[in-house]
This record gives sequence, C-alpha cells and structure tokens, in this order.
Amino acid sequence: MNSEQLVLQLNKELALELPGNSSAEELHRLLSIHVNHLIQHHFEQLVSLLYRIDVSEAKIKSLLQNEPASNAGDLIASLIIERQLQKIKTKQQFRQSGHSFDEEEKW
Repeated sequence: MNSEQLVLQLNKELALELPGNSSAEELHRLLSIHVNHLIQHHFEQLVSLLYRIDVSEAKIKSLLQNEPASNAGDLIASLIIERQLQKIKTKQQFRQSGHSFDEEEKW
C-alpha cells in the first residue's frame, strides 16, 4: 500500500489535511479522532460522508454490534481506510488494463 496515495484519497474524499508523511497507524489515529468528533458533534455529516464514500452500512452496524466495547471512531476509521484502499486498487487495476475511451464515451 502506498500511504501517500491513501493520504491523498482521504484528504480529497473527507476534506481533511492529513500529513502526507504519516504512517498507517498515525493515519488511522488521526482519522479516528476526526470520526469521533463527527460522532459527538456532527453526526448527520458523518452519515452523509459515509454514504458518499460508499462505506457499507451493513458492515458498520455489524462491526459496532459485534464489538460494543471498542471505540466506534476506531472501527469506523478502519472501514473508511479499507474502502479507500479498495478504490485505489480498483483505479490502479483499471489503468493497468489499458482501457481507453474516446471523448464521446467519457462522462
């Protein structure tokens, strides 16, 4: 995993300014803090954000129910990172497959 790509993706999708040289653990910690802040002060914004970045609602519910003693911000941060890594991988695979579209096929 390229943590730089992950930082760029997280900053873009979440409108954050995470430092580009952060380790995976540091990114998780910072994202967890942000998610906990949203849970406490801007819950509707968090729900909207999770929907927009396409984090599975079923996964969130299941994880929170199965680990009730865990920090919700940590769990949700893990799911956000997992989803962003999936997006990065998909983009890389798509680029490597050599798909090319003419201008009329692009959105």
